[in-house]
Amino acid sequence: MSETETQGRRSGAGRAAKRAARMAPAVSTVAFITRKIPFFEVVSEEGLALIEWNADTVLEETGIDFKGDEEALEIWRNAGADVRGERVHFPRGLCRSIVQATAPREYVQHARNPARSVVIGGKNTVFAPAYGSPFVHDIERGRRYGTIEDFQNFVKLAYSTPYLHHSGGTVCEPVDLPVNKRHFDMVYAHMRYSDKPYMGSVTQPERAADTVNMSKILFGDAWMDEATGRPKTVVTSLINANSPLTWDSTMLGAAKEYARANQACLMTPFILAGAMSPVTVAGTATQTLAEALSGMAFVQLVNPGAPVIFGSFASSMSMKSGAPTFGTPEPALVLYTMAALARRLGVPFRSGGGLCASKVPDAQAAFESAGTMLPAVLAGTNFVLHTAGWLEGGLAMGYEKFVMDVDQAGMFQTMLGGVDLSESGQAMDAIREVGPGKHFLGCAHTQANFETAFFPSALADNNSYEQWLAEGQLDMAQRANALWKKLLHDYEAPAIDPGVDEALRDYVAQRKASFPDSNI
Repeated sequence: MSETETQGRRSGAGRAAKRAARMAPAVSTVAFITRKIPFFEVVSEEGLALIEWNADTVLEETGIDFKGDEEALEIWRNAGADVRGERVHFPRGLCRSIVQATAPREYVQHARNPARSVVIGGKNTVFAPAYGSPFVHDIERGRRYGTIEDFQNFVKLAYSTPYLHHSGGTVCEPVDLPVNKRHFDMVYAHMRYSDKPYMGSVTQPERAADTVNMSKILFGDAWMDEATGRPKTVVTSLINANSPLTWDSTMLGAAKEYARANQACLMTPFILAGAMSPVTVAGTATQTLAEALSGMAFVQLVNPGAPVIFGSFASSMSMKSGAPTFGTPEPALVLYTMAALARRLGVPFRSGGGLCASKVPDAQAAFESAGTMLPAVLAGTNFVLHTAGWLEGGLAMGYEKFVMDVDQAGMFQTMLGGVDLSESGQAMDAIREVGPGKHFLGCAHTQANFETAFFPSALADNNSYEQWLAEGQLDMAQRANALWKKLLHDYEAPAIDPGVDEALRDYVAQRKASFPDSNI
């Protein structure tokens, strides 16, 4: 590279950094979105009733395997199910009646900063980051295994934006730490570097118990709800079915730990349609409903009234290679269908967010993510997991992709706010002032509203071609690179009681010292 080219790139990067400094959003106290637009429906009442009937038929005739957990099987026997070995057959309507009897329609997940507590369910939407990636990616260093530093960085980035309302869970796997101990550092990172709500560990029941114990330390006297005599819900955790039609002992054990502590369980069939469910939309919806119903009912049997979320994750697949595909129409139709079924059941609903198969933050990543995020928003999803950062079918968490997705999340937040029909929104004074043949740029209404009139993208370049050239010819990924670095540079950790922080550190140190490192 010539010296001139090097200087040009440096000056371009400097301009991008200045742009990022101008556009970086301040941390907002808006805790969650309450939608003011209707739900988008794609299936008739008759169609939804048919899927419900078919799901009950699956539960009754085919059954669900509850693997390796004799306690779970005994719980189902006592509830009136037909248990044959590890397979449970449910009388028609049993699971639905259990869920509808005690599962809350919505619940508060309390944050350590009460201003950031979220209401999950109803007309509310909560955006959370992507989850579970073993790799991380940025345009300078490429793809690599995640570390605890990367994990902390993504927690800080999620804290630094007003458009993510939740800190998330395993935002990336810190593979530089032992498998059996890394959950301590991940949960602590959410507690220390953010004051937004967070998710807990589910990879072993004991790790779920550690999350609960650390949460008790973090919340202290605020752990218990005096009005109900139950613990407040401060953790929402992801419990995945082992589709098709199976719950395994690891997930069941974690679900029991959280349910008994009154913490929320997000019961999600994880489906690659064509491999883990039928290839059709209705068939996938039927299986998803059956699996989710059995999981949510199980949680209610463990602790009636414990919060549950009806989860759905269904991607399509390439019938040539077997690889998952994203942004395609069939999973969107599944999503719309499942959201409607969750409303009929009366429980909160979760789906995926900005999903893509692209390996880098390019056009494919953008259009596939928009193709999955828009249905999630229009359908009425209450908890949108994987809102920001997802690359490579979930195998990688991207730094540039993260802030690109956050920009889109801000736009969706504005859209869900609906149409302003206040006196200012009607703008009749402006129309009277300007009249025919003039412009609105200088009128009083425009001057009063110009700062908030339109969503200010932190990344889109809307300037002239000549100005774009002068500013270094930067593409979206390059601008995003400057923005995430700026956000991390300017990050300030939220305050925490020093005594609480010390108690958390002591708990982690004592628990880590109590058993040897392991990579399982």
